[in-house]
Amino acid sequence: MTDTSSTRPAEGDVRAPRRGVLRRVLRFLPLIAPLLLWAVPCWVLLYGGQHWPLPVTLSGTALSVLGLLGMPVALARGYGGRHQDRAAVLGSVLLGTAWVLFTWSVLLGVVLRLALTAAGAGDGQGRARAVTWAVLGVSAVLLAWGYAEARRVPRVRRVEVPLPRLGGGLDGLRVVLVTDTHYGPLDRARWSARVCETVNALDADVVCHTGDIADGTAERRRAQAEPLGTVRARYARVYVTGNHEYYSEAQGWVDLMDDLGWEPLRNRHVRVERGGDTLVVAGVDDVTAESSGLAGHRAHLDGALDGAGPDLPVLLLAHQPRFVDRAAAAGVDLQLSGHTHGGQIWPFHFLVRLDQPAVAGLSRHGERTLLYTSRGTGFWGPPFRVFAPSEITLLVLRAAGA
Repeated sequence: MTDTSSTRPAEGDVRAPRRGVLRRVLRFLPLIAPLLLWAVPCWVLLYGGQHWPLPVTLSGTALSVLGLLGMPVALARGYGGRHQDRAAVLGSVLLGTAWVLFTWSVLLGVVLRLALTAAGAGDGQGRARAVTWAVLGVSAVLLAWGYAEARRVPRVRRVEVPLPRLGGGLDGLRVVLVTDTHYGPLDRARWSARVCETVNALDADVVCHTGDIADGTAERRRAQAEPLGTVRARYARVYVTGNHEYYSEAQGWVDLMDDLGWEPLRNRHVRVERGGDTLVVAGVDDVTAESSGLAGHRAHLDGALDGAGPDLPVLLLAHQPRFVDRAAAAGVDLQLSGHTHGGQIWPFHFLVRLDQPAVAGLSRHGERTLLYTSRGTGFWGPPFRVFAPSEITLLVLRAAGA
C-alpha cells in the first residue's frame, strides 16, 4: 500500500517572510521549552483545583523542579563536549517524559475537564483530580508502549513506486531504505544485528542508508555499526551523510562505511544496470555539511549528477526532505530521505512540518519528482516512539505500463 500526499505549494514572496518569522520564534524555544514542559504538567496535576494534601503537593513540585533543572544539565553533559552516555540517557528519558506529560496535560486538562463539566460530573475538585489521574494513566501507558516501539526491530513497510522513465528491464527493482539508526548512548549492537538480518531477508537489489548513523564518533560507536557490514545487496549498498554525522567526525563515518563495504555517495553516483536498462543512483552530502567547516563536504547536486546522462532515471539519496526543491529543479525521479522520524513522539510532527516539506510517506513535488520520507529505523534522544512507528522500507520500483 502506498501513502501519497501533495507537497505544499511553491513558496513565493508571501510565504518566505512567514517562515522567517517562525524560524526566529523557534530560536527561543531552547530557553522557554524546558520551563513550559515541566511547569504546565505541574500546574495541571497539582495546582489546578485538586487541593492535594500538602506532602503530595510538595513532593510533586520538588520532582518537577528537579526535572526542570536536571534535564538540561544532563542533556548538556550527554550531548555536549563531555559525551557522558549515562547523562545522555537520563536527559533523554526526562525530555521524552516531560513532552508526553506536557502534551496530555494540555489535551486532557482542557478536553476532559470541559467534558466532565458539560456532563455535570462531580464538583470542581473531583473533576480536577479525574484529570490528574487520567493524565498520569495515559502518560504511563504511552511511555511504556513508546519505549517498546522504539526498541523493537522495525516492521517492514512495502511501497510500490511508479517511475515513468524507468526502463522495463528494471521493473520490480527492490530498493531497501534504512536511515536514522542513531546508534548512541544506549548500546544497540544486538538490535543492529537483527535489523541487518531483516534487511537481508528482503532480497534487495539496492540497499540505501540516508544518514544519521549515530550520535558520537565512528570509533566510539563502531561496535553498534559493525553489523551493517553484513548487509547484502545484489547491485549496490550506498550511503550518504546526515546532519548528525557533522556533530562529531563525519569523515570518520564515511571511512567506516567504506570499510564495511558500503559505497559513500558524496556528491557522486553509481549506475545500476539490468535487462539492458540503467538507473542512476546518486547521493549528496547533508545540507548542513558546508556550514560544518569540514573541508570538501557540501551538498552538490550538479556534481552528483555529472555525467549521468539527461535521459536516464535518477534515484537520489539526500538526508533531509527539504532538499527535494533542488532535486525537482534538476528533474530527479525519486528522492529518498529520512531525518524527520515521523515526529517520533506525537504531536512533535507539527513542529517538524514547519521545517520540512514532508514528514513521512510518498509525496509528489513538481511534475516529475517523487519524494519518499522514512520515519527512520532507530530513534534519537528519548527512547520512545509514540504514534510514529519506525520502519525498514522496501520500495519496489515500477516501470511505465508495468
